[in-house]
Amino acid sequence: MNATQAVETPATPTFKGNDKLLIGIVLGVLTFWMFAGTVGTVARTMLTDLNGGAIDEVANPLVTVDQMNFAVSITALFSGLFIVFMGGLADRVGRVRIAITGNFLGMAGSLLLVLAGTGATLPMLLTGRALQGLSAACIMPSTMALLKAYWDGAGRQRAVSMWSIGSWGGSGVAAIFGGFVASNLTWQTIFYVSIAVSAVAIALMWGTPESKADASTHRRFDLPGLLIFMVTVLALMVVLIFGRQIGWTSATTLGLAAVAVVGGVVFFLVERSKEAPFIDFKLFRNPTFSGATLSNFLLNATIGLLIVSQQMLQLARPELFDPWKAGLLTIGYAVTIIGFIRVGEKLLRRFGPRKPMVWGASIVALSCAFLVPTNVLVGQYEVLAVIAYSLFGIGLAFYATPSTDAALSNLPPAQAGAGAGIYKMASSLGGAIGAALSLTIFTSFLGSGVSVLGELLVTQGMHENEAIRQAGMITFMFNLILSLIAVISILATVPKGRKYYDD
Repeated sequence: MNATQAVETPATPTFKGNDKLLIGIVLGVLTFWMFAGTVGTVARTMLTDLNGGAIDEVANPLVTVDQMNFAVSITALFSGLFIVFMGGLADRVGRVRIAITGNFLGMAGSLLLVLAGTGATLPMLLTGRALQGLSAACIMPSTMALLKAYWDGAGRQRAVSMWSIGSWGGSGVAAIFGGFVASNLTWQTIFYVSIAVSAVAIALMWGTPESKADASTHRRFDLPGLLIFMVTVLALMVVLIFGRQIGWTSATTLGLAAVAVVGGVVFFLVERSKEAPFIDFKLFRNPTFSGATLSNFLLNATIGLLIVSQQMLQLARPELFDPWKAGLLTIGYAVTIIGFIRVGEKLLRRFGPRKPMVWGASIVALSCAFLVPTNVLVGQYEVLAVIAYSLFGIGLAFYATPSTDAALSNLPPAQAGAGAGIYKMASSLGGAIGAALSLTIFTSFLGSGVSVLGELLVTQGMHENEAIRQAGMITFMFNLILSLIAVISILATVPKGRKYYDD
């Protein structure tokens, strides 16, 4: 029940993908990676606007800092939870239909965000962000399957490259775009534009002959497994984000932590005995697949450094950094991830997957290290941040294609579809959990700072924002550890050799 292993049976076998359909697909992909992704940068602006003032100036805020952090993370969370299910559903009912449905869901989610300030603020905010994640879960697997069904040869390579530019490139320019719009217009304008882009995507895809998987490949979806997994992950996310606010030792936090632990154990025991499980744990017997998937989860989790660094700059020096000026520092990320994504493919062909994966993860670790010295003067830190964001893009670009190849090419053909679903889910959940952890660490130290760092490091320049800068430093150290663990997992699991050569 996976797109990559199913037999394609489009309604019109002679139909070939064209630029009209491809543009519609890329625009649909952008609604998640570019538009929904802006919230990490503009979260503080949204928080101030929705509450009618800065969070520390409002007695009873409609949306707290922790609730906004949950809103930032919930989109990637819902994408990760439902991406496998929606991919299977697209195989059954039609990839075009699910892709168009995803765009409608994205429009609904964006509309709820726009209207969040008119009443029922928190429910509309969270529901809107959840719908954006569900939209991505519909669009990503269905459009990838359409690329496989309606393009081939060099045309498919071009189409996949355009899809990759929509996703990786969209994520690269999200901070710049969101910051510019929020600072010069309103943050709501971002989602008005997103609604318009979704409408254009629907118009361009409308009328495309349907593509489905052969009915003989359909298998009953593991709905109980999905439900157990959802409860487990949601309980974990609530603990990570709201544990500080509720109290780490409170009965509610401990109860939710117990639900997460017990749910994880039950999920493993139930799933490993099923013929068609939601997650096939047998795949993890392959060490290369396990290492590639784990490192993929960890490196996607480092997206938290991007979100926190943007918020830290705006909080520490609001007179210097609005969302636009903070986002402008990420221009190197946008340029390098787009410019170097094909370099990763060339490195894969020349060296095999192991070396470029190690190089990519190591460069991401280096980018984290460049963000750590928040104790320096603001002018010096701007230079470090520009270098760090550029390295972040290079590292992810080096890693992306070799990692995907390592994960999937080592699996038997019959397991490729299930492996692709788990690998994509690891990306989304890594981003959601990583963002939640980074934001929790950052907000936990905002008040008093870190006394140990205050004794070891001399804070240069202003001392009024010392706690904010120290909170950022701890968060970037955490992300540095994540990326180093990713390097270790690659070295321990991905074999040397297996070179690829151009014809």
